[in-house]
Amino acid sequence: MNLVHSLLIALTLGTAAAQTLTVQHDEGAARVTKDPKRVVVMDEEALGWMAALGLSDRVVGIGSTYFTPADLSGNKIKADVLQRGFYGRVKLKAPTYIGDWQTPNLETILALKPDLIVRLTWQGNQNYDKLSKIAPTVGYQEGAKGFWQKGLRDLARVFGRQKEAETVIKKVADTHRANARKLLAAGVFKTYPKVVVVAPFAGGSNWLYTDVRLIPDLRMLGFKDGLKPKETTLGVGSAISDEALLGLDKQTLVVLFPPGGKYNGVDAFLKTPVGQRLKAQSVVYVPEDFSPYSGPLVSLRNSNDLTRLILDKVK
Repeated sequence: MNLVHSLLIALTLGTAAAQTLTVQHDEGAARVTKDPKRVVVMDEEALGWMAALGLSDRVVGIGSTYFTPADLSGNKIKADVLQRGFYGRVKLKAPTYIGDWQTPNLETILALKPDLIVRLTWQGNQNYDKLSKIAPTVGYQEGAKGFWQKGLRDLARVFGRQKEAETVIKKVADTHRANARKLLAAGVFKTYPKVVVVAPFAGGSNWLYTDVRLIPDLRMLGFKDGLKPKETTLGVGSAISDEALLGLDKQTLVVLFPPGGKYNGVDAFLKTPVGQRLKAQSVVYVPEDFSPYSGPLVSLRNSNDLTRLILDKVK
């Protein structure tokens, strides 16, 4: 009987181990049940990874800073909102709004009974311990090199979608190479060998993206950095002064990349003396509504749309 009992225990433990795996991520290690059916994404970046793997229909809750009260009906996102912008490009089944990524509604998340929580993170981000008590939680630091590729591959392993992950990662790289050839053939780099990405915020402050958020895609297209500050915040970028912007030379393309929604300050920026001075060497690239800042689906859009904008600029 003892031998039989021991064998049953070993078999049970072996089956449990086969159904779970450990994910090493930027906030620690999480033991995750394979192929989870109910997923909460804390931001659009995580939603983009799920969508790239063909799994956005498993998202039961979404965190976002984009929504206004007019976009919501209780804690549900209105159906017409789910048809707009980035949300319109992914398949969702009436997910619940769980608050923004800084102050999520933990009770709402708990009520959703998720099998997995996925989020973007950064130094000093909160609530990992609280989220982990609800469900296995994985987080990926935006400033880390290749962070979205790692997040995508980890999720692919959890869901058994490794082939899909490698296909989309390759598609992004191939798209960048094809568009880089177009820019080179058009002589773009003779006019603008360098580039900066500036985010004009409503209220007058401007931000220089240096490591993530569009700039990696522009590097893959063949541009060199037009400006590298000594210090950055959270590995993303830094505030940039009018003086620094006025010091840019004529061979630096300025990509104005405004934040979404109420934070968009590009029109006001272009009316300032600095905006007027840089207008001749600037292009405005507006993200689609509810867009993640990064990820495979965003990189594909960035590569193609930026290439068209820049080719039009140098005609």
